[in-house]
Amino acid sequence: MKKYLLSLTVFMVGAASAQNVEELISQKEVERIERTLSSDEMEGRRTFTKGIDKAAAFIADEFKKTGLQTWYNSGNFLQQFVMVRPKFVSLTASIGGVSLDSRDVVVVTCQPELNITEQSGYEKVKIAAGANLGTEARKYLNANKNYVVIVDTSFSKTFNTLTRLKSNIFKTDKNIVFILTATDPATYSVSAKHEITEMPLANVVGVLPGKSKKNEYVIFSGHYDHLGVMGKDRNGNVQADSIFNGANDDAAGTTAMMVLAQYFKKINNNERTLIFAAFTAEEVGGFGATYFSRQFDPKQVMAMFNIEMIGSESKWGKNSAFITGYEKTDMGKILQGNLAGTDFTFHPDPYPEQQLFYRSDNATLARLGVPAHTISTTKIDVDPYYHKASDEFSTIDIENMTRIIRAIALSSRGIVSGKETPTRVNTSDLR
Repeated sequence: MKKYLLSLTVFMVGAASAQNVEELISQKEVERIERTLSSDEMEGRRTFTKGIDKAAAFIADEFKKTGLQTWYNSGNFLQQFVMVRPKFVSLTASIGGVSLDSRDVVVVTCQPELNITEQSGYEKVKIAAGANLGTEARKYLNANKNYVVIVDTSFSKTFNTLTRLKSNIFKTDKNIVFILTATDPATYSVSAKHEITEMPLANVVGVLPGKSKKNEYVIFSGHYDHLGVMGKDRNGNVQADSIFNGANDDAAGTTAMMVLAQYFKKINNNERTLIFAAFTAEEVGGFGATYFSRQFDPKQVMAMFNIEMIGSESKWGKNSAFITGYEKTDMGKILQGNLAGTDFTFHPDPYPEQQLFYRSDNATLARLGVPAHTISTTKIDVDPYYHKASDEFSTIDIENMTRIIRAIALSSRGIVSGKETPTRVNTSDLR
């Protein structure tokens, strides 16, 4: 009898919560936001265009209407940053007074002219034989210090791959010089010139402060950029409709994040601080999420709900979605536990060969140990609209999408309240 009463109580609480969420998250509101973000007016929201600026302004205005706070009370919902694209002009270098071939030196800088010697105060480090060149190079790139990196000549065949690090750089006054040599030079000289192009970008970030656990963060996110206006599709076919609206990828996820912001503001019972983020530049390298992640101590981020492409039915039909990296933490089990009394089911990612856990904006924080997962429904292996001009509002199942958003709201309540905390990602298992 006690077990029956307990089960009945859980069912009644679940039913009451479900009824409440249905009132607070309306299909009409989901449709309004989704239709706006995926409209032709936004011109496909391509990075560095007026279209994405319009989308950012719309999201920021919605955050203001919702009553969110700005990040660190900056007064601006736009989290602005700059990427730099340096174009090589010239380079001369020497070690111990002996000139080097320019192909044996890679300079990563945001400065048009850089001149350094051993007297410049740069820290000298070495990438030894047997190390992972790419991993070690990125480690120094992300350290925000001036380095001269001596690279062992065993990497002579792959050394030129380091030039990829120069393609897009977060604006910084720090520089890194990689030198391919078998010696440990006591003296060196490097002079480099580049043409510098600065490219401004902006995430859109809103905050709902926690009541008792203000320094514990829960993130809800989606990327708001897409492919913009294009004359041909990814297969080279001429398009009658040149606007790639990105209704599912990822106006759908961004819409979900914005509606969830409205919901949590209305119920106003979050003990942890909630961060709502619309990321830029996902389609061109994930730069928005990368910059965003650097603003946090990852130990303070309790969970991340990244939402992407939920505008269609999953392979299991309606009232279902999958979670990338399901097996890496117990977050999926927590979410499902909070859906007791509903008919919604979260499943593990059915497309492991697609490596979706590493392909979306959750990956940056996940690599730092945060239980950061992407929620999606798209049949990515057979999606007929993925990265095509046909990814339009008319293809979106608004009713089912609304159910998914409600399910995320209900399933996250234990984490939002601070009563449940997912296990961390084992970073030794990540690429």
